[in-house]
Amino acid sequence: MVIPARNEAQALPLLLADLAELRGAGAELLLVDGGSQDGTCALAEGRVDRVLHCAPGRARQMNLGAAAAQGDYLWFVHADTRVGPQALKALQAALRQRPLWGRFDVRLSGGGLALGVIGRMISLRSRITGIASGDQGLFVDRRQFEALGGYADIPLMEDIELCQRLKRRQRPYCLRAVLQTSSRRWQQNGVWRTVWLMWCLRLAYYCGTSPEKLARRYQRGA
Repeated sequence: MVIPARNEAQALPLLLADLAELRGAGAELLLVDGGSQDGTCALAEGRVDRVLHCAPGRARQMNLGAAAAQGDYLWFVHADTRVGPQALKALQAALRQRPLWGRFDVRLSGGGLALGVIGRMISLRSRITGIASGDQGLFVDRRQFEALGGYADIPLMEDIELCQRLKRRQRPYCLRAVLQTSSRRWQQNGVWRTVWLMWCLRLAYYCGTSPEKLARRYQRGA
């Protein structure tokens, strides 16, 4: 399991607590830090198998973790994710089917009807299109991941780009079990403004706008 992180001291301990039983059963946990300055790495010591370091960038971090991992499957989980027991059981059952790759349904943290609807729509869109976001806990056969060259080293849309290549080989194994991802960006920037931004970024990407330009727009939140 590969966890990319940068300045996630608040969220990371919750995820590692969720995964403690899985690690105790023999799963390998790798944290790949992208230059945290808030004690993220110290909090992970003793609760993961290795802490790796590289320059910030999720694609770069996840590729480093994948290269160091030992398992037959790679599972990429963002540090601000929560993983419940049902999700772990669903993953274990899915891997016995030996899928090429797959993803989870997603739920946004926090209350409110709007966030609930957004989570369900993200899951539905992913199920229809066969494309998933990184928040959905992508898992992939290690040999296939390596054969494809891993994540493209781009500053945004690295998850979409990888899913597009994987989908050409096989549609994803779509788990209905739910991962909870942080809603902090929606709450900080406004729910519907963030939805609009995400859709605009995806459309621009599909129309050929460079990930570098999209990343600058994403950071501005507009």
